[in-house]
Amino acid sequence: MKDTTASASPERHDDREEIARLLPAPAGRDLPRERHLRHKELLMRQIDRDRAAPARPSRRLLRPALLAPVTALALAGVLAGGFALSGGDREPAAGTAPGTATDMHPAAALLRQISGAAGRKAAPAVRDDQFVYTREKVRETDITSGKAVVSPLKDYEKWIAQEPGPLKRLGLVRSDGETFPLNAELGDTNGTPAGFSRPTYQWLSSLPTDPAKLLDYLYANTPQVGRRERDQAVFEQIGELLGGVMPPRTAAALYEAAAGIPGVTRTPQAWDAIGRPGIGIARDDKRNGVHTEWVFDRKDLSFLGFRSYLIKDAPYGKAGTLLSSTAQIRTAVVNKPGEEPPGTAGTRNDRKG
Repeated sequence: MKDTTASASPERHDDREEIARLLPAPAGRDLPRERHLRHKELLMRQIDRDRAAPARPSRRLLRPALLAPVTALALAGVLAGGFALSGGDREPAAGTAPGTATDMHPAAALLRQISGAAGRKAAPAVRDDQFVYTREKVRETDITSGKAVVSPLKDYEKWIAQEPGPLKRLGLVRSDGETFPLNAELGDTNGTPAGFSRPTYQWLSSLPTDPAKLLDYLYANTPQVGRRERDQAVFEQIGELLGGVMPPRTAAALYEAAAGIPGVTRTPQAWDAIGRPGIGIARDDKRNGVHTEWVFDRKDLSFLGFRSYLIKDAPYGKAGTLLSSTAQIRTAVVNKPGEEPPGTAGTRNDRKG
């Protein structure tokens, strides 16, 4: 295999300098771990936005379903061999119009089934003064040593505030026996409003529920990354919103909308972080050499979790190296941060698979 990374060392050096500047001080908790969540796009997006518009504060996507530390997964995308990324407009898949999917396409057919299952769920009651609770198991990949090292399974809990107005305190995160506040996004001096960076139940309810209109909305409003493939950015934006507590109609529309993204595929065998087998919806970021996959239960098509791994050799790992994996364990609506739904404590160390 031809090494595509050798000529990119100056870029990798620049990226490492950017990373060093962006990381929080090791001893501090001012930048909560939530900001360093979700594999490769974290610092890729921040670095690209800084380069494209230095005067505009960077904002990452706050997904209430995925956690991973910066040493594990933010570096993974930046150091993935310096693969060239390029911006791109939305391009329809062969034989289809933008925003549509044919029933003959396996991924589209599966996504319509998942959409139907999601749409049939009962809509929960969520007040603006409440918190969405999520608990998940996570495997993290640390590459600070220069070689990918997969962590043991870890447990994370989050309480995300549902107030619609800009907030300086977004909720709480508990991990490794510690509970600490989830603060506003970097640059949000007046607080982070509801939106892609803080997808509250009320905000999710305001999104278009027509799949074609929702996909148009996502292509128009997903934060622009100067060198990032647009289709991949939208796919990952939808992934940011999955899990947690969501309006059934919105969830159904998101899955239908994903069927209209070129390059989305169906994977017949997939596993979440605790080994639960399922079926996957995936897309390969070929320029960055990463496979991103959503995992669903085979029986009821409920969302189980997420995983990503290398599909190209990188300086820190071979193709097939795990970058991140999660398993969604529990979601609920509670009245205050730190409150656990009934029965949570008894399943603290549960494991399946």
